[in-house]
Amino acid sequence: MSLPLQPTPTHHHKPAPPVDDSPPLLSKISGGLAALACAACCGLPLLIAAGVLTAAGAAVLEKTLWAVAAGLAVAALGMWWLHRRRSAQRAAAAGSSCGCGGAGCGC
Repeated sequence: MSLPLQPTPTHHHKPAPPVDDSPPLLSKISGGLAALACAACCGLPLLIAAGVLTAAGAAVLEKTLWAVAAGLAVAALGMWWLHRRRSAQRAAAAGSSCGCGGAGCGC
């Protein structure tokens, strides 16, 4: 009994590399610093009770820490988004080795 012949593929496509969804190192660092700023803001009442800060100084420091934490969080999310976008573009470019974007019409 003979087996049917397998048709030879006409297109030679490399499988597209996977898209890297993990956050980059700078995004992790920025997110960690944002969390640290939030933790420092939560520790302000302890510094007031210990006499290290006055209420007015703590109010100014609280607003500053909130602004820094928000800026770092936005930066971390922006870096992560940019990293995912570039990774997806690289994966799409590597997967399309033919002229028509991987559809096979240019091979």
